[in-house]
Amino acid sequence: MFPPRSAVPLKPIPGSYGLPFFGAIKDRLDYFYNQGKDEFFSSRVEKYKSTVFKTNMPPGPFIAQNPRVIAVLDAISFPILFDTSKIEKFNVLDGTYLPSLSFTGGYRVCAYLDPSEPNHTSLKSLFMSVLASKHKDFVPLFRTCLSQMFIDIEDEMGSKRTANFNDPSDAMSFNFVFRLFCEKDPSETKLGSEGPAMVDKWVGLQLAPLATIGLPKFLKYFEDLLLHTFPTPFFLVKSDYKKLYEAFYASSSSFLDKAESFGIERDEACHNLVFVAGFNAYGGMKAWFPTLIKWVGKAGEKLHSQLANEIRTVVKEEGGVTFQALEKMTLTKSVVFEALRIEPGVPFQYGKAKEDIVINSHDAAYEIKKGEMIFGYQPFATKDPKIFDHPEEFVGHRFVGEGENLLKYVYWSNGRETEDPTVGNKQCPGKDLVVLLSRLLVVELFLRYDTFTVETAALPFGSSVTFTSLIKATST
Repeated sequence: MFPPRSAVPLKPIPGSYGLPFFGAIKDRLDYFYNQGKDEFFSSRVEKYKSTVFKTNMPPGPFIAQNPRVIAVLDAISFPILFDTSKIEKFNVLDGTYLPSLSFTGGYRVCAYLDPSEPNHTSLKSLFMSVLASKHKDFVPLFRTCLSQMFIDIEDEMGSKRTANFNDPSDAMSFNFVFRLFCEKDPSETKLGSEGPAMVDKWVGLQLAPLATIGLPKFLKYFEDLLLHTFPTPFFLVKSDYKKLYEAFYASSSSFLDKAESFGIERDEACHNLVFVAGFNAYGGMKAWFPTLIKWVGKAGEKLHSQLANEIRTVVKEEGGVTFQALEKMTLTKSVVFEALRIEPGVPFQYGKAKEDIVINSHDAAYEIKKGEMIFGYQPFATKDPKIFDHPEEFVGHRFVGEGENLLKYVYWSNGRETEDPTVGNKQCPGKDLVVLLSRLLVVELFLRYDTFTVETAALPFGSSVTFTSLIKATST
C-alpha cells in the first residue's frame, strides 16, 4: 500500500523506457553521444515538464540486467536516496550494474553493502574509528604532501611557463592516503612511484561502462561496443591489483590488527582498505581537487584577493594553520562548499525502493513501487533554481552568514552537508575530512600565491587543469 498523499497533487510519473532492449540502447547513445549528459536530462525535463521521470540509464545491455530507473532531478525529491528506511543500497554504488567481484578480491566491499547488512556496520565502524584516531595527523601530513606538490608545480612553471595540476595532485593524493593508513611513504614499498597509475587503471576499468573517452563521433559505435556492451574483464588489471593489495597488506598491520578486533578477517579488511584508500579516497581526490582548483581559478582576481586577505589574516592571528584557524575562515569555507555544490565529485546516486513510497518534487507527488530503481543526478539537484539564486554561477560568498542555511541542500557526500555519517546510513565516512583537505588546499594555495589563472578541459571523470600563471604572494 502507498502511504497517504502529500499536499501537492499526485501525478503519474512521465517518461518512457521505450521498446525492450532497443529503448535502452537508444537512451545510451543519446546519453553518451547524441546529446551528452546534461542535455540528456535537461531535454527530458523540458519535454515532460517534470524533474521526475522514467528513463534508462547506461550501461544497459549486456552489462546491466535492468537499466530502467526513475530519475529525480530537483533538490526536494533527491534526498529520498538518503533515507535507508525506504531505500535499499544493495550493490548500487555503480548504478544499474555491479563490476566483477574479482576487482575487490571476491568480496562485496562496504560501498556495495546496504546498512541493514551486519558486515556494513562492522566495516563502516572500523573506518570511522580509524579516521577518528588519526584526527591529529590530518593537517600536518596533508600540508607536508602539499609542499612537495607545489614544489613540483613551480619547477614545471619555471621550465615550461605553464604547469599541469592533475599529475602532481594525483601523486600528492596517493602519497597522503597511503601514509595516512599505512604510516609509511609508498616509495618505500614495491609500488615505488607507480601507485597512482595502478589505481587509475583499476578504478578506470570498473567505471569504464559509465564513461566515454572522447573519440571522434564517427567512432561512437566502436567505442560504445568497446566500453558499454560487455563487462570489463578483471585480468587486464590483475597483476596491478595484486601489487596494490600486497603493498597495503604489508604496510598496514596496525589497521589489520584493529580490523580483527572488530571481527573482520585480515584478508577481507585489506581488500576493503584498498577500495576505501584507492577507489573512494584517492579516486575521489583525483576527480575533486582539479575541479576545486578549476572553479576557484575561474572565479578571478577579486575573489583571490579576498581569500588571500582572509587566510593570511587568520593564520597570523592564530599563529599558524590550525583547526581553529580553518573554522574562522568563513569565505574559504563557503568557496569549498560552493565548488561542492556546483560540481559535486560523485554526480550519481542510486537506490531501490524497499516498499511502495510517495516522493515529492516542488509541485507534484509521485508513486514509486517496491523494487523500482531511483536515480538521482546530483548536479541538477544542487543547481535547483527554486533553491539557489543564479544556480549556474560560482558565487564564492554563497554560504557566508545567512547563506549557511542553504547547506542542507548540498548533497555531495551522499547525505546533507548538515548531517553526519553513521553506520546506519550511506553517507561518506570521510565527509568531514574531504571538506578539511579542500580548505587546506585553498589555504596553502593563497599563502603562497596572490592569484593564478588556469586552462581547463573535460576528462571522462572530472577536469584537466593547467596553470597558465602563478603570481607569488607579495605579502604574508
